[in-house]
Amino acid sequence: MPIRHPPFFSKQPVTSKSSPRQLVSDLFELLGSMRFAVSLLMFICVASVIGTVLMQNETANTYFDQFGPFWYAVFDKFAIWRVYNSWWFLAIMGFLVVSTTICVIRNTPRFVKDARSFREHVRGSSLRAFHHRVEGDMAETPAGAMKRLEPWLRQNGYRWKLRQDGDSIMLAAKKGSANRLGYIFAHVAIVVICVGGLLDSELPVRLQVWLLDKKPITENMLISQVPDEGRLPAGNPSFRANMMIPEGATGSSGLINIGDGVMVQPLPFSLRLKDFIVEYYSTGMPSKFRSVVEVIDPESGERFEQNIEVNEPLRYKGVTVYQSSFDDGGSSLKLTGYPLRGALNKPFEIDGKVGDRSEIVVSEGGREMPLTVEFTALRVINVEDLGTGEPPQPKAVIEHVAAVTGSAAAAANENMRNVGPSVQYRIIGADGQAFEYTNYMLPIELDGSRVILAGIRESEAVPFRYVRIPVDENDSVAEFMSLRAALLDPALVNLATRRFAERNATPSIDVDLLQKAATGALDAFQRTGFDGILGNVPAEEHEKVLSFAVPMIQLSLTELRDLVRIREGGTAVSREGEEWADGQRWVQMALLALANLPDYPAPVFMTLNGFDQLEASVFQVTRSPGKNTVYLGSLFLVIGVFAMFYIRDRRIWVWIHPGEQGGSRLLGAMTSQRRNLDFNQEFDRFREAFKRLTT
Repeated sequence: MPIRHPPFFSKQPVTSKSSPRQLVSDLFELLGSMRFAVSLLMFICVASVIGTVLMQNETANTYFDQFGPFWYAVFDKFAIWRVYNSWWFLAIMGFLVVSTTICVIRNTPRFVKDARSFREHVRGSSLRAFHHRVEGDMAETPAGAMKRLEPWLRQNGYRWKLRQDGDSIMLAAKKGSANRLGYIFAHVAIVVICVGGLLDSELPVRLQVWLLDKKPITENMLISQVPDEGRLPAGNPSFRANMMIPEGATGSSGLINIGDGVMVQPLPFSLRLKDFIVEYYSTGMPSKFRSVVEVIDPESGERFEQNIEVNEPLRYKGVTVYQSSFDDGGSSLKLTGYPLRGALNKPFEIDGKVGDRSEIVVSEGGREMPLTVEFTALRVINVEDLGTGEPPQPKAVIEHVAAVTGSAAAAANENMRNVGPSVQYRIIGADGQAFEYTNYMLPIELDGSRVILAGIRESEAVPFRYVRIPVDENDSVAEFMSLRAALLDPALVNLATRRFAERNATPSIDVDLLQKAATGALDAFQRTGFDGILGNVPAEEHEKVLSFAVPMIQLSLTELRDLVRIREGGTAVSREGEEWADGQRWVQMALLALANLPDYPAPVFMTLNGFDQLEASVFQVTRSPGKNTVYLGSLFLVIGVFAMFYIRDRRIWVWIHPGEQGGSRLLGAMTSQRRNLDFNQEFDRFREAFKRLTT
């Protein structure tokens, strides 16, 4: 029956509707296509390049500073900061597993069938179409000719099969059929490796969050207070968690970061950190650190001790514990606080602990103001390059991990100095606003003066700015703090400016007028620093004004310092020789520090007097069944590559039929999947042997 096509100008459009069955078939065809699998593999390679070039799992501020607000928001949508656990990377891995599995299922029977088949049903006349063929005559019958061919085939590793076609014989021989298995093993290896990668990713934990009503914890609470919905089962098949254990403490649970929260992962055993040992390079970076732990099995009661170092993990009950880094475990701190507001200068003691908060009360403007001090870090060793004259920047804890690779073992530098311990803390006001501070315990000699460095920054995204506070004969800031408070005592200031005016008055400059100018300059200076002196002075006059005001303020501070020293039972600074030069250098540094104090937002300055260090070890705890799966996939890949490249498939057909004048007529042909130089050489050997047999 003829097929009728619609007229060209038909008013009825030609439409085609795909049935659901057809859509499923098309989807199956897409997933099973090699182009789709190769495209997915290309995306994975690109993602791996991103994950290799870009540091992963850093803080958000690091990426924000590196890329800026716009690109940070764009890249954050694709989670390139943790690319190997991003939703799109896991989805591509999943599709690659499905696609390659379908390819294997569809093609394996055909490959196996082709490898087992001798293809003996090839027609003899079709052998003439082969490029690699040879012909000859033999005096023997076809059966006799066959017997003469068999030794050569056996000697060269061929297996063969015969097909009798009347008086003619078709011999089909082959070797290297395992070459086909190489394709199967290579494709299975991709599936197995991807499955292993998925097992060791965040996917198992995320599936529990999605399907088992688990919910990450976003609030601060003790591990014992975490509800069941924030806990994963102890038999979780795959996880990668972190745990921090202070010296002398015991831990039995790790924390897994999921999005903006964490999940608690119980372990089948407990770890007690008995001792933590760290060694340092001359640069101050740790060269080696290890944890001495006691493993406690709650089921059997077994206890044993083991050292955990970098590249020497603990393996027990299917869980591997790696030494990741170390941190402060809650060191006890003793500090002295000095008020920075008002004329009072009564220091007070503060006891704190790293990781905890302390409440203090300071006076400001005649009223008491409560403050919260959060101690964030204690650095016992700070080796800095003081040759530049620049104040140091505190190192992040994450550098401890990089240091053990040997990158910290730099060449010797004579300017490197251990400047001693430092403490970092945050002061949180009643309005919730907080700044971060870092203060060094010991004075540092910078530009010829011994100073205590007081650093401040608004957030981790910016470096610290420093105030250099000069120290007295006891390496203390007490004298400077007394001088600061004296600036707010009108009686002392008037007396100091009077003494300055009397010492520096001239017949052309009235003492009272000079005193009034010095008093006004000190008042403006203590309130807003040099900006208060310049006021509305035009920019071109700044240098002229400062050249007159700064010496006047410095000499007035010298008189004020002497008055403070005498009031506190000391003596005035000698105005002769080296002592006078040292005194003037100290006043100069005090002048610069006082100029910066109006920009120092804290109402109190704290110095570190002592500490009792408590180290904590940071472990990475993993259960990774995918590791052995990846090893198995790698073995399959080696087998597959070896089979594809080193096992050469060869097929030979020889058609033997009776000759026209007796004897036999032979027609041989040889082929291979890859007709390279080796194949041509082997065909030459076959042709020479064929000629010898037919001569």
